[in-house]
Amino acid sequence: MSNSAPEPALSIIIPLYYSAATIRPLVKTIEALQVEGGHELILVNDGSADDTLAVCRELVREAKIPITLINHSRNFGEHNAVLTGYRHARGNYVVNIDDDGQNPPDEAVRLWQYARSNTLDAAYGHYATKKHSLWRNLGSALTNRMSDHMLDKPAGFYLSSFRCVSAFVAKEVSSHTGPYPYIDGLILQVTQNVGSLEVRHDERQAGESGYTLRRLLRLWVSSFVNFSIMPLRLATLLGLVMAVAGLIGLGIVIYLFLTGNGPAYGWGSLMGALLLLSGTQLVILGLIGEYIGRMYLTVNRRPQSVVRTVERGGAESTWNSSI
Repeated sequence: MSNSAPEPALSIIIPLYYSAATIRPLVKTIEALQVEGGHELILVNDGSADDTLAVCRELVREAKIPITLINHSRNFGEHNAVLTGYRHARGNYVVNIDDDGQNPPDEAVRLWQYARSNTLDAAYGHYATKKHSLWRNLGSALTNRMSDHMLDKPAGFYLSSFRCVSAFVAKEVSSHTGPYPYIDGLILQVTQNVGSLEVRHDERQAGESGYTLRRLLRLWVSSFVNFSIMPLRLATLLGLVMAVAGLIGLGIVIYLFLTGNGPAYGWGSLMGALLLLSGTQLVILGLIGEYIGRMYLTVNRRPQSVVRTVERGGAESTWNSSI
């Protein structure tokens, strides 16, 4: 996108999914922020089937700051929506926040100030107390613990969906066109000049989280399969361990047979060993199949996202742009 309007200091991106009940007060709070150098707002409607788009169009007409409303043709996922926002952001720094009010806009400004003052390429917000459900908190903890080994990041560094990146990082990350993006993996491929700031996490303002267990599992798989071959190495190690265990077991059986001390082995023990080995093989084959399937979809250019419309409002609604 090209335009003649001056670049704001900060772009705030909000991916939207069934956000009709929460987006209006959030946008009004963001409009009232005082940001040195100015700020803009980018709303990405990711295939919401409720009144989210209609509400956002009203907000664009009422806008007091530059607002860009991007409408996806269908639901593609939060990370895909954030990347769409990165492609339309003009700010020197870009912060993405949730649509449910749990990431307070004033904390987004603090995160930006922290990144700017420390000349960081990326700054992550971490929470002293999270207001998510127990199972989601456990899932996040497990993901961060495993990413210490799977991703090229400082050990123990906390990754969250509340992040601020520089325009340089946003440009590099948004050049990724794969159908299953994982933004933190992409960021860590670009830079390790990252930092972390403790921020407030508020209660959800309305509705329920769009992150179902299925979506979290999909994101978990993307975070490791897309950016690491460690799962394949673990599968190889597991196969070797099972093979060695099988050889040891075979040796024990032969020894007991030759010495006449072997117990009467029956159908149950045989089936138990068979199911264990077969299950291990299927897990390994499934893992390999996941890699091959994702390569297939990437080669066949499955779209990461499809933008149906782009609408602008606010003080600079007359931008000259091409998309």
